[in-house]
Amino acid sequence: MKKGFHWNKWTRKTHHWGAFVILLPISVVIATGILLQLKKDVAWIQPPTAKGEIKNNPALSFDDILAATKSVPEANIQSWDDVDRLDVRIDKGIVKVRGKNRWEVQIDTHTGDVLQVAYRRSDLIEQIHDGSWFHDKAKLWIFFPAGIILFVLWITGVYMVILPYTVKWKRKKRS
Repeated sequence: MKKGFHWNKWTRKTHHWGAFVILLPISVVIATGILLQLKKDVAWIQPPTAKGEIKNNPALSFDDILAATKSVPEANIQSWDDVDRLDVRIDKGIVKVRGKNRWEVQIDTHTGDVLQVAYRRSDLIEQIHDGSWFHDKAKLWIFFPAGIILFVLWITGVYMVILPYTVKWKRKKRS
C-alpha cells in the first residue's frame, strides 16, 4: 500500500468540505444575483426610469429638487441629510432622488414635476449580495473567502471531470 499524498482523495475531500462550508453564503450570492439580473425588468426590485418633458436641458436648482422631494409624503425627506444620492439622467430629463430610507422620487429636470415615487429594493439586494448588509466585516471575512473556496471547488470539479478521460488516454497510450 502506497503512503503519501493522493490527489484524488484530496480533491474529493476538498470539494466535499468546501461545498459544505460555503453553502449558505454562496446560496445568498446566487439568489440575490438572480434578482439583480432582473432589476431592470422587474419594477418591484428597481423602479423603471421615467422620462421628463424636455431632454438635455435641466432647469432646476438643488433647492427646487429638494422642495419637490419634500412634497412626497412616502419619501419622508425633510432635508439633504435624508438624501442618500442624486442620480441625474440628463438624456431622459429626470433626476432620481434616493432617500436613505430607500424611497426613490423621480423629478422632471425642466418642470420640477414629480414623475414617479417608488420603494427601491435593488440597493438592499446588492448589500445582501456582497455581504455588507449583514456586517461591515462579513463582506471581507465571509463572502470573500466563500468566493475563493468556490474558485477552488471549480478547479477541483474540473479536475474530477477530466480525470477519467486522462486515465483512459494513458491506458490507450500504454497498450
